[in-house]
Amino acid sequence: MPGTVTGKIKRKFMAHYIDAAAPAASGGTAKYVRLGKDLEEFNVEMNANVDTKSNIWGETSVNLDSYQPQASAEPYYAEIGDPLFGRLQTIIDERQTLDDLKTSVVEVHLWEEHETKTGSYVAYKEDAIIEVSSYGGDTTGYQIPFNVHHTGNRVKGLFALATKTFTEDGKE
Repeated sequence: MPGTVTGKIKRKFMAHYIDAAAPAASGGTAKYVRLGKDLEEFNVEMNANVDTKSNIWGETSVNLDSYQPQASAEPYYAEIGDPLFGRLQTIIDERQTLDDLKTSVVEVHLWEEHETKTGSYVAYKEDAIIEVSSYGGDTTGYQIPFNVHHTGNRVKGLFALATKTFTEDGKE
């Protein structure tokens, strides 16, 4: 897709995918959809847990012991035929909670193509929860903004663009 990337990396080369398949219905088969079509910006906020203490000597110690990453997709315009729209609308219609909201996200480094597997790129997959924050919108179209809360189990692997499949390192 991108060819050789040199110098500063353009934003389009950091691709974010979310599994749009419902957890129970997927039978383990992910249906990854790339985020960003209508987004001018998409940031994963790391939300570090930082503990800062000062002792009686006037010294300060800082400990960062965990992250609680999350991202917000706003706006998200509903589009007939988009599997992610179907997933989000089901969350709204059924007022889903708990395990029904589970999914996975994959961050793909489109600047790091595998040396021998053309069309496959270095990627990181992580479990996540989808939180629909609202729905409706203005005259520009039906909008379903949502948040993605990363819940852990981050693993490195390869993502094949043609098939939209993730393979964990060592499981080829």
